[in-house]
Amino acid sequence: MTTKTKRVLFIDDEEDVRALACFCIELEAGWKMLSASGGRKGIAIAETEQPDAILLDAMMPDLDGLQTIAQLRANPKTQQIPVVFITAKAQASDRRRFYAAGAKGVINKPFDSLTLASQIAGFLGWSQ
Repeated sequence: MTTKTKRVLFIDDEEDVRALACFCIELEAGWKMLSASGGRKGIAIAETEQPDAILLDAMMPDLDGLQTIAQLRANPKTQQIPVVFITAKAQASDRRRFYAAGAKGVINKPFDSLTLASQIAGFLGWSQ
């Protein structure tokens, strides 16, 4: 039996961060990566592509991470997609707000590109 390749959407306004994370995750885990440069684009992609998970930056212009997850949770097409925040803003109070908003995990920036996929898998209960 073949398992379906996981598809992960990474929403981050920093192109170099998106490129590095997507490359490392595809290499480490073999997941198909989708990316968006902001919350509005990310929500639109999530609606049409239905990824298995969303990796979400907290600080972005346009919609920030908390506004983005609120819209994802309010939308019947995207409300069940698990979200993991990836952020430089990871104090305890921030983490509590992310979890209260529905996040499954929080990864600190700068992240370790060699263990990023395994961190995501751990938060989501996925085997690699």
